[in-house]
Amino acid sequence: MSSLPFHVHPVMVVAIVGLFFLHRVLVADTIMRRRAFYALLALLVVVVWPIGDLAASVSVSVTTVQRLVIMLFCAPFLLRSLPMHLLVRCTRPTLFDAASRVIVQPVVAIVFVTVVGTLTLAPFAVDGGARSSLVRGVVLLVTLIVGVVLWLPVLSLLPGTRHLSLAGRGGYLFASSILVTTFSFAWIFSKHSLYPALHYQQQLIGMSALVDQQVAGFIAKLGAFGVMWAMGFRYFFKSDEEGVANEETPLHWADVERELLRVDRKRARAERRNGPT
Repeated sequence: MSSLPFHVHPVMVVAIVGLFFLHRVLVADTIMRRRAFYALLALLVVVVWPIGDLAASVSVSVTTVQRLVIMLFCAPFLLRSLPMHLLVRCTRPTLFDAASRVIVQPVVAIVFVTVVGTLTLAPFAVDGGARSSLVRGVVLLVTLIVGVVLWLPVLSLLPGTRHLSLAGRGGYLFASSILVTTFSFAWIFSKHSLYPALHYQQQLIGMSALVDQQVAGFIAKLGAFGVMWAMGFRYFFKSDEEGVANEETPLHWADVERELLRVDRKRARAERRNGPT
């Protein structure tokens, strides 16, 4: 085998194109539409042939590039393509509102991204994706969710949630860039390949399976550090220039409305327990 056979991925293509048109129906803002277009185009490029096929069954270094693009580019651009009224509607249900308050906490977000992100690159997940398109699709969806959680504390988009200071956002990005890439050390220092389902590395990318794995470790570290440290320094410098003490994002009506909704829910729960006062 000297070339990668061409494969059509109709489910992936239909799903991404469907999301594009759904976004255009729900969102009228030109800038937000452009962000969604860039994010979904990048997502399409990395999940279909040839990158998607190489990532799925050949090269863990290409897999790493794929996951970095999804988490560090697609996820934040998609988040920033959603208008506030849509975010308010999506997070209004009690369960989602409670979850949003928890997941934007920096420690919670870092733990979630580190644990779940590592699992998507664990041997059982990568090998499972190499053997099953369904498993591969689920893993890619989870990767996108991990990317969304990673950026929620930084972008401060969800109504009624805590907004980090500029310096806090920079510190969060530095800390998360180090912690979420800890699994890359296993790739760099391992003496044998961890992914038996990946094959044809030498023929298709000119590297042995072990070298490919070690390269993946360096790509994970340098890729995450490059993007997240650049953003972290940007927030630190902006904080220093503007002298912002606590919050960059001002209080919006959506935040006030959400807090009033929570008060009403709390009162309703108390009345159900104790009867109306």
